[in-house]
Amino acid sequence: MDWETLYCPNQACSYHGIPFSQGRLVKNGSYRGHKQALCKACGCSVSLRYGTAYLGLESEPTLFEMAVRALAEGNSLRATARIIQIDKDTACDWLNRAGQHCRLVMLFHWRNLHISECQLDELWSFVHTKEENLLSAQHGCETYGDAWVWLAFAPVCRCVLAFVVGKRTQANANLLLVIIQK
Repeated sequence: MDWETLYCPNQACSYHGIPFSQGRLVKNGSYRGHKQALCKACGCSVSLRYGTAYLGLESEPTLFEMAVRALAEGNSLRATARIIQIDKDTACDWLNRAGQHCRLVMLFHWRNLHISECQLDELWSFVHTKEENLLSAQHGCETYGDAWVWLAFAPVCRCVLAFVVGKRTQANANLLLVIIQK
């Protein structure tokens, strides 16, 4: 964690979003063992971990990092918990924490993304059982049977912009178009 990436989190402050060295933040001791800063403009206190996946983490960052790396390499939750010597629920919470933070970072970098070309496609698969083999009682279950993944793909930057998983209906196709336009 770097002081230069820290900024005042108060959106009403005139120094909101301005990096540490250019704003009115000063180092202000620590809270629960974590370094913090104080904004001289608005009086808001901010942890050095603000804006990271470590904010509010009560364990050692190295354990968290090792667990996330193990999960990213394809280890199961239970295997990761045994390797790191933590509870499997903790491993699950840490996976969620890392995923939520990755989502925020991705959304930050994807703001005002210039897309010159977008391709739409669909992919068929099935959940539990193929549609033709479903029992009559299971036909009412929306999650069983044929499943379609509707994709919006940007070939220039090689990224999937949006996707919708569901039945092959016009409503799901329209939903993909609505998501892309946002």
